[in-house]
Amino acid sequence: MNNDNTNWGQSVTGVVIHKGKVLLARHTYGTGVGKLIIPGGYVQYNETPQDALIREYLEETGIKVEPENIIGIRFNIHDWYIAFRAKYISGIPRSDNDENSEVIWIEIEEALKREDVPDLSKKLIQSAVLNKEGLRYTEYNSNSLTPFSLYC
Repeated sequence: MNNDNTNWGQSVTGVVIHKGKVLLARHTYGTGVGKLIIPGGYVQYNETPQDALIREYLEETGIKVEPENIIGIRFNIHDWYIAFRAKYISGIPRSDNDENSEVIWIEIEEALKREDVPDLSKKLIQSAVLNKEGLRYTEYNSNSLTPFSLYC
């Protein structure tokens, strides 16, 4: 990762469910060390949240995904974090041997019961399963020179 291009105030994650299982990665640093979490990471400057999710998933897990809709937003006065439901496109799970030590598919019910899955990951998995609609991307033409995305 190019740290000079990282926007430390913007991050993304995505819940990917495929064949009744959710993809989780065992974190290797910080407060989440040893925990199975939903993959994600920081947005780079001049990158959309959707593109950041695609990039982060591929880098960290070897899995190609497509963001579908927003299922959660966490924010405070310093930063924001957007959670997408994302569609599995292709790939075989593998660790990046840096930010995670393993990447695995786990049955949804098992993930929700495990002690090594943090509460935030559990809540986002539940949101992906229960909140089928979420906020969907909507095409919007503005007269602005700055591109943006609209979810409603």
